[in-house]
Amino acid sequence: MRSVIITVLLTAGASGAFAQQGVIKGTVRNEQGQPVPFVNISIPQLKKGTVANANGAFILSAPQGGHTIRISGVGQKSLEQVAQFSKDTTITDVTLQASGDLNEVVVSASRRKETLDEVPSSITIVGPKELETQKGISNNIMDILAATVPGLGFSGNQTGNTGQTLRGRNLLVMVDGIPQSTPLRAGGRDMRTIDPSAIERVEVIKGATSIYGNGSDGGLINYITKKGEPGKPLSGKTTVGVTTQLKDAQHTGGLQLGQLLSGAVGKFDFVVSGHYEQTGVYKDAKGGIISPEYGLGETQLWNGFAKIGYTINPKNRVEVMYNFFGSQQKSDYILKTGRYLDTPSIGVPGVRPGSPEGTPYNHNASVHWSSQGIVGGTDLDVNLYMQRFRTIYSFVDSWKGGGQSQINSKKSGLRINLSSPVHAGKNVDIQAVYGLDFMNDITNQDLVDGRVWVPEMDMRNYAPYAQLKTTFFRHWVLKAGARFENINIDVPDFTTIISKNNNTGEYNVGGVAVKGGTLNYNALVYNAGLRYNEWTFFKPFVSYSQSFSIADLGRTLRSAKENTVSLVKTKAVIAHNYEVGASSTLGPVSLEASYYISKSALGSAYTEIDGRFEIERNPEKVYGFEFAADARILKNLSAGGSYSFVEGKIDKDGNGNYKDEKDAWIGGDRISPKK
Repeated sequence: MRSVIITVLLTAGASGAFAQQGVIKGTVRNEQGQPVPFVNISIPQLKKGTVANANGAFILSAPQGGHTIRISGVGQKSLEQVAQFSKDTTITDVTLQASGDLNEVVVSASRRKETLDEVPSSITIVGPKELETQKGISNNIMDILAATVPGLGFSGNQTGNTGQTLRGRNLLVMVDGIPQSTPLRAGGRDMRTIDPSAIERVEVIKGATSIYGNGSDGGLINYITKKGEPGKPLSGKTTVGVTTQLKDAQHTGGLQLGQLLSGAVGKFDFVVSGHYEQTGVYKDAKGGIISPEYGLGETQLWNGFAKIGYTINPKNRVEVMYNFFGSQQKSDYILKTGRYLDTPSIGVPGVRPGSPEGTPYNHNASVHWSSQGIVGGTDLDVNLYMQRFRTIYSFVDSWKGGGQSQINSKKSGLRINLSSPVHAGKNVDIQAVYGLDFMNDITNQDLVDGRVWVPEMDMRNYAPYAQLKTTFFRHWVLKAGARFENINIDVPDFTTIISKNNNTGEYNVGGVAVKGGTLNYNALVYNAGLRYNEWTFFKPFVSYSQSFSIADLGRTLRSAKENTVSLVKTKAVIAHNYEVGASSTLGPVSLEASYYISKSALGSAYTEIDGRFEIERNPEKVYGFEFAADARILKNLSAGGSYSFVEGKIDKDGNGNYKDEKDAWIGGDRISPKK
């Protein structure tokens, strides 16, 4: 991997140094003279291009002479014109006209801005208008995504997203590329870590992805936060809302307050927002009080967000972002357990023991620097980030005297991403995206009273990666890449906590003294995909990708029966994802369809053995299909729908046949109903 990266760097530098290159630069504006951000500027004949920055500025190099450049962007009519590339930099300003064609741009699929036509995989983008519409129905981001993303499981109407998997496997959640998931001790609180008021759009990449690392077996969700709007010195939005239920409305009233300010002055742009929400008691359709356990009723939510950007020059830009999220339940009800298939669990008046449940805080901060054309047309992107997270669970009697567990996680990371054009021969141009990820993740799960349930796991993850893309025969897009995972986890000495045996009711599980140590993981994972994009009525793709994840190490450690960490079954899971699909545009109708199979030699499902949950290491297969259709009926009226099916099996006897009598279906904690 090191040799590959060095070769690509030297090739990129050499191609820029020895070719007789010319340069043009300029700014893309709309008909009102305002800059148009993130527009694609390409030379189709040479199969190369670039993307304008947030202020519409771009710079593009090519062999000296005249070339036809193509400019296209979201909501803009494409434009083609001849530009002269000379030794001296040529200034070229471009004006685009508005268009109703919203061919959105993908940001996180390959760490370089691309149109959907260039990506050989299934992707769902939830844009600003759709977010605003769904927020009017529910402000819970888990509900919003469940309603708009095919293949994503249903929301359980709870604070956690346990069971809300993507294509039957766990997913990686990020905010502007900052990981929110805690794969070392998966607590199911990663999707609800930011309020929708701070989100500009959501990108969902489905299927195992080797480009982002640990925890992305089913894919990833990236929340893209808002930024200042170019051309507007100051704009704002004030939100005031009240909610109530119509059936037995007493105590169901809720309140929302929000304020957003944004603007752009000179080289600076900014956005600042704050949101507060108080929910009332949640009741069912008959007026019965829904169980308060991990519920969203009687919760307080706070979200503060700020982002400041500074465009140093057309080539260099820096952004600083901070987001705080907190949500805690303070309920006047306790759980009354129901009877399976007879009566539901409900809430009855009572005093909840212990501390308020929920997430007291989730801090995210990042510094993002981007630079275009640093060497031979190579672009550089650097992201330095941190996250501090804590979440508290309900009071239970699983331990003597009862208690509440909490997950604490501290992440710090650095992402260095480069993008270079590589001239591999006559009429063969390759776009290389490569770099290095580093992350330090320190996670533990203890009880609020100080007892240790899961010891502090200190993970250091170094991962170089490279992704190559080329276009051949004009309309075939081929992408392939690899990522080398190097993970080291330090685990201290600890003693498993005494807990209840779920079969006997006695406190006789645990008490094992475990000697700590260092766990090492290394893996090289790959991905490859091919897409054909000549016809608007049929754009097929096929892809293969791998993912690498450590299956909830904390849950495994807390149930350890061995006295040494090295003896605990902690081997990582590598998932293999195969997918075939197509997209189509037939006049006002857009269609998407895909079929996938995901296999792994080791499983990550849990089963109850002798009163404790243990991980199953048997092979797994998850498969399914998705279909989505949208139609523009009138100029301002559209309609659409989707259908998702997913199923999964465990090969209990490990013979490669998933139809044996011993084999089992994966449970509903991962496999969602048809949607």
